[in-house]
Amino acid sequence: MSVVILQDEIVHYEVLGRGRPLILLHGWVGSWRYWIPTMQAVSITFRAYSIDLWGFGDTAKEPSRYSINQQTSLLVDFMDKMGIAKVALVGHGLGALVALNFTVQHPEVVDRLMAISSPLGIEMVNTRMRTANPTELADWLLGRGPAAESARMEVPKTDLQSVTISLSELQELDMLKLSMQLNTACLFVYGQNDPAITVPQYEVFTSLPERTHQIVLEQSGHFPMLDESSKFNRLLADFLSLPSGESPRQLQLKEEWKRRVR
Repeated sequence: MSVVILQDEIVHYEVLGRGRPLILLHGWVGSWRYWIPTMQAVSITFRAYSIDLWGFGDTAKEPSRYSINQQTSLLVDFMDKMGIAKVALVGHGLGALVALNFTVQHPEVVDRLMAISSPLGIEMVNTRMRTANPTELADWLLGRGPAAESARMEVPKTDLQSVTISLSELQELDMLKLSMQLNTACLFVYGQNDPAITVPQYEVFTSLPERTHQIVLEQSGHFPMLDESSKFNRLLADFLSLPSGESPRQLQLKEEWKRRVR
């Protein structure tokens, strides 16, 4: 287990691979652990870091740190500690909100961003997300299989307030307006069958900057990286291999890609 001391508290992370840095940020259910298959898939060309955010996994539990801005500060401090000057970010759920917030605040250090199951407003979030405890959420959102079970085993470590505080904060945040400020290549990924987060209408994304794009995985729920791991990993590899600064909308122009995501 790898840890660093940030803001006088323990932050747990794991790292795998060599190459350009990639940071993976988990969502409201689980911890760094469900990223293991993704980390293995990219480890040949990327040095993949996965962090437990405040209140999750083996990172410190302190409610005063559970706001999205405080979670963003954790990412800032972690990158400083690791000496990471330029990064690709992959965030899921809560992690996607943190990654979006960080990218708008620090566009010069983010080469590209994949935001998975990211609500652009509180109206996109099923009310059950705000009322159920972490174990109930895991039973609702996670499937079965070794990868899902590895995520489930981390759920008891979650401080419920880390979920409720960030979701309450989302009521005051306009994530769509924040996304309008993106000047970084950003791919939004959703599961068609996600019971927790409503897939935005396609028209929403036509109003976003040119460097943004949306892809919906038709057989996925809230955890596309687990539900359709092979397809998700191919999508991530294609996105990461785009030349720096190129819009992810180019992905839809490749016949090979069209065959892959149907």
